[in-house]
Amino acid sequence: MEFIDYYKVLGVIKNATDEDIKKAYRKLARKLHPDLNPNDKEASKKFQQLNEANAVLNDPEKRKKYDQYGEHWQHGDEYEKAKQTRHRSAQNNGGQQFSEGFGGEDFSEFFGSMFGGKAGGSNQVKFRGQDYKSELQLSLNDAYTTHQQTLTVNGKNIRISIPAGVENGQTIKIPGHGGKGVSGGPHGDLYITFSIANTPQFKRTGNDLYTTLDIDIFTAILGGEKIVDTLDSKIKLKVAAETQNGTKIRVKGKGFPVYKRDGHFGDLYVTYTIKIPTAINEKQKELFTELANLSK
Repeated sequence: MEFIDYYKVLGVIKNATDEDIKKAYRKLARKLHPDLNPNDKEASKKFQQLNEANAVLNDPEKRKKYDQYGEHWQHGDEYEKAKQTRHRSAQNNGGQQFSEGFGGEDFSEFFGSMFGGKAGGSNQVKFRGQDYKSELQLSLNDAYTTHQQTLTVNGKNIRISIPAGVENGQTIKIPGHGGKGVSGGPHGDLYITFSIANTPQFKRTGNDLYTTLDIDIFTAILGGEKIVDTLDSKIKLKVAAETQNGTKIRVKGKGFPVYKRDGHFGDLYVTYTIKIPTAINEKQKELFTELANLSK
């Protein structure tokens, strides 16, 4: 039987602490567990060795024996003979025991506990399942209202409710919808990150919306009314006389819904863009010329 270096199996140094050994075992057991590596004989072999290493090095008495005799397991027969010889010598010397030589430990029992039967047993640890991560793309209109969507994760359909106001890049957790637990451990969780793109008409920053609105030169000079779209309706705006190009106004409460705060909304910011008329006729040119002269 080939000697197995349990410290090497766990990837720890010989004087590793109990906590170091536990951490190493947990990390490798999650990686090599047969449930996560079906039909992988190599992983199964490594997992068996891993459980043996854990069973021995996590037990102070077994670890002590392993450190003392582990590398010399081939000499077990020699030890047994030496032990029997010492036993007979002790009887001939009135029961006096000698402590030299191999040290009086039960070598065969030591090797039976390490190399025989199944290692691990009650030392196996329940592992929580792997967390799943997914990205879900939403339109700005989708994110504006609370709605439900069905996702397919690992072959299972999951129906989730998406609250209005979810933000681009925001991640929500769906408990228990991740990977299956190992050795009876709980399922992992599902983390969904939302990707929400702006539209050509609206740009979202936090809970506020930004848009532009074209107005003609006459409305800009004389004032008037304009209709502007929001994400769920149309509203009428009063344009003040002598409005300058690039003027920005705020429409309170007409922005994006605040996440998980029913009835609360951000604001809508509207920037006016004054459109200069083109293809004007001769009469219009005369009037603009007259207007220009009057301005002088």
